[in-house]
Amino acid sequence: MKLVDLDRIREADALLAKVARRTPMEHSRVLGEHTGGEVHLKCENLQRTGSFKLRGAYVRLLGLDAERRAAGVVAASAGNHAQGVALAAQLLGIPATVYMPERAPLPKLAATKSYGAHVTLHGAVLAETLAAAKEHAERTGAEFIHPFDHPDIVAGQGTVGLEILEQLPEVRTILVPTGGGGLVAGVAAAVKAIRPEVKVLAVQAEQAAAWPPSLAAGKPVPLTDTQTMADGIAVGEPGAVPFAHVSELVDGVLTVSEESLSRALLLCLERAKLVVEPAGVAAVAALLEHPEQVVSPTAAVVSGGNIDPLLLLQLIQHGMTSAGRYLSLSVRLPDRPGSLAGLLAKLGELNANVIDIEHSRISGALALGEVDVEVSLETRGQEHREYVVAQLEVAGHTILARR
Repeated sequence: MKLVDLDRIREADALLAKVARRTPMEHSRVLGEHTGGEVHLKCENLQRTGSFKLRGAYVRLLGLDAERRAAGVVAASAGNHAQGVALAAQLLGIPATVYMPERAPLPKLAATKSYGAHVTLHGAVLAETLAAAKEHAERTGAEFIHPFDHPDIVAGQGTVGLEILEQLPEVRTILVPTGGGGLVAGVAAAVKAIRPEVKVLAVQAEQAAAWPPSLAAGKPVPLTDTQTMADGIAVGEPGAVPFAHVSELVDGVLTVSEESLSRALLLCLERAKLVVEPAGVAAVAALLEHPEQVVSPTAAVVSGGNIDPLLLLQLIQHGMTSAGRYLSLSVRLPDRPGSLAGLLAKLGELNANVIDIEHSRISGALALGEVDVEVSLETRGQEHREYVVAQLEVAGHTILARR
C-alpha cells in the first residue's frame, strides 16, 4: 500500500488553514518533573468540535466530487468523529447522517445534532453502529466516511504532526492516543518525513489494545472485547490504511491502565487547567506509567475534550482514589452517645476531610450495642491514607474495610 506522503499532508494543511485551529502547545512542569525532562501538551481538546477529528473529516469531504456531495455522507462514531463529520458537512453544504451507539455520551450527541447532522442511535457497541452506517450507505448511495481507514483521513490528521514540529522543533518523542490508528499514522507520516530520528509512540488503553497483537501478527487482528473508560479509542480492530503506516513508521505501542487514565485526567484538570476525555488523556497517562520510555523534549497529544459531566464527576473520584487522595472506611463503633463524635474528632485531628458519612444500626453482622459507620474521606496522598488508618487503629477503632 502506498503511504501518505509529506506533500499530501502539506496539501491538507493548506486546505485546513481557515477551518481548523492551530492548537496550542502547553508546557507542563509537573509532567516534566515526573519524567525528568521537558514535556509539552499538544492541546487538540481545544480544536473546533473538541478534538482532532475535524482535520481528517474536512479533508475527506472536500475530496468528494459534486455528485457524491449531493448524495450526502454517512458516518458512525461514539462522538468525536461524528462531530467532525457533522461540522465539515455543514461547512461544505453536504447532507450528513451520523450513526451513534445507543449509549453515546449526551454532550457528544447534542453537539453532533447542533452541527446539523441527522443522528440515528443504533447498537450497543461501535461495531454494530459501523455496520448500520455501512448498510445505510449501500441503501441510499451516501458516501461512507470511515473514522480512520482512508488516506484523506490520515493526511488530515497528519497536520497535527506538522504543527508539533513547527511549535517544538527540538522534540525527540511524540506520544499519540491511538484507537483505529488514523491520528498516529498521520502524525508519524509527517514527522518521520521531516525528522526521522524523532520517536513516535502510539498509546492504547490496555483493556482495548488491538495494536500489539495486530503488529505481532503482521495484520489487523480483531479483539473480542473492549472494556475501557476511554471510549474514543476503544476500537476493536485497526484499519488497513493506518496499519500500513504504523507498522512501518511508528516506533512502539504503550498500553496504560484505567487507573493511569483517571490519574492523568485529574492531573490535566488540576495542574494544566484542561478538560480532557479519557481517550484524549492516554498520552499523559503513558507519561505517568512509562516515563522511562520517552526521550526529552516530549510532546504528548491531548486528542479530545468531549466528556459527559457525570462521567467526569465519577472519574475525578476514581482519579483521587488512584492518587491516594480519597479513602473510604467501614468502622465498627459501640452504640453509645459520643462514639461517632469521638471518631469524627479523631479524623479532624488527623487532618482528614470528611466528605460523606453513613450511620447504620441494622445489620445481621452487628451484635447488640454495635453500630457500623461508613465514612468517605479526602486525604493528602498515599502516605496520609496509611497514617490515618494506622492512627485510628492505635486509638482503638475497629476498621472492617478500607477502599
